[in-house]
Amino acid sequence: MEKKHIISISGDLASGKGTVSNILVEKLGYEVYRNGTYFRKLAKEKEMDVTSFGKYVEKHPEIDKEIERSAAEYAKIHDNFVIDARLGWYAVPESFKVYLKVDIDVAAKRAFYDNDRKDTENFATIEEQKEDMILRYKLENKRYANIYGVDRSDMSNYDLVIDTSNYTPNQVADKIIEEYKKWIEN
Repeated sequence: MEKKHIISISGDLASGKGTVSNILVEKLGYEVYRNGTYFRKLAKEKEMDVTSFGKYVEKHPEIDKEIERSAAEYAKIHDNFVIDARLGWYAVPESFKVYLKVDIDVAAKRAFYDNDRKDTENFATIEEQKEDMILRYKLENKRYANIYGVDRSDMSNYDLVIDTSNYTPNQVADKIIEEYKKWIEN
């Protein structure tokens, strides 16, 4: 398989995918493609929170397939971009595949205090946020296994796995760039 100048960022909820993607775009001069933004837009249009919409999509796999297909189609005609998508590694296998992990307690705090999430994730406590994140992770993994036959929690799917719990987004981006350059050269 021919390598493309594409970095696919997948990972745990609130692991820093969006922030790290933005930094990579800035540092590399790449563009970004985000499946999550499209998913949240669809949830909002249906007047659903992201967890409820995830359950809805489970019964309507054509929505999920269209979201992933759009990423694969974009990669056919574009190069030099970062794909921020849960299944970016699957949709664009010729990309440099990165998975960002994060401790669930750290993730819940990040998500709870992220104002950009409030229109589709609005919880009274960090503990409620954490419980919802655990549920979403399980629902997504089940959905991806049923629709695509893949297990995104299998770390062998990725070229690089980083735990972001104790690193700044810039440190994470720098490590990705370092490893990406090695991958491109080999």
